[in-house]
Amino acid sequence: MKSVLGIIGGSGIYELPGLAGPEWRRIESPWGEPSDAILHAELDGLPVRFLPRHGRGHVFSPTDIDYRANIDAMKRAGVTDLVSVSACGSLREDLSPGMFVLVEQFVDRTFAREKSFFGKGCVAHVSMAHPVSPRLVERIAAAAEAEDVRYRWGGTYVTIEGPHFSSRAESELYRSWGCDVIGMTNMPEAKLAREAEMSYATIAMVTDYDCWHPEHGNVDVKDILRVLDENRDKAQRLLVRVARDFPREREPCPVGSDSALEHAIMTAPARRDPALLARLDAVAGRVLRRAG
Repeated sequence: MKSVLGIIGGSGIYELPGLAGPEWRRIESPWGEPSDAILHAELDGLPVRFLPRHGRGHVFSPTDIDYRANIDAMKRAGVTDLVSVSACGSLREDLSPGMFVLVEQFVDRTFAREKSFFGKGCVAHVSMAHPVSPRLVERIAAAAEAEDVRYRWGGTYVTIEGPHFSSRAESELYRSWGCDVIGMTNMPEAKLAREAEMSYATIAMVTDYDCWHPEHGNVDVKDILRVLDENRDKAQRLLVRVARDFPREREPCPVGSDSALEHAIMTAPARRDPALLARLDAVAGRVLRRAG
């Protein structure tokens, strides 16, 4: 299978230098309305697909994003490997604003979002023991080294519901759990990408110390935007390098991202809901067509 690199992120991320034939295409999804059209382009011959997570102009709050529609639309756009670029707060003294963190684990504290493509009429269970694809993370790390971008490999990202920032008590609680960064968007995105058999990795851009830090005060949107603006060039250089060095043929995933549904569907074929199966045509078509 040919590689198609997908990127979900904010403004500036879909303005990469060197893109050939950029074209915004709106992709309909049976799961709802994606955040925006998807930018189709090529970079040194590699197909790339960009989706603004909050919509151009930051239209959607973290809770209002239709994560199922976004992942389904990226799957329909042919994406095999998905890189999430996300702003986050730091829960550790040594993870200072401006640093990029290549996350390895997640804690999901969201409660108002649809978290699976599956359910009544077609039940499936996929493993989230290793939620990111190590080969994809390796390629991002190699690109960061080549572009002299300051990063940390490893760490746990706790996803809160938002749109409010955490209280001091919550921030201290997450620190006591061993979490490293805090954000509002990577769950259920990572879970849905796994169900869609995409390799997934997160570049978490530290914009601030969460409110636990006694010397930095409360989280301030103005300061977050300033750090994001300062990071824009680094993020662009990093993503361009990832794309240019990316394998043109899809690599097998060591943790099974590319075959997550192989034995995951539990519902007997005769008991599966045809209407739900029709919505699953992109996400689970590989295994459903074989079963049929």
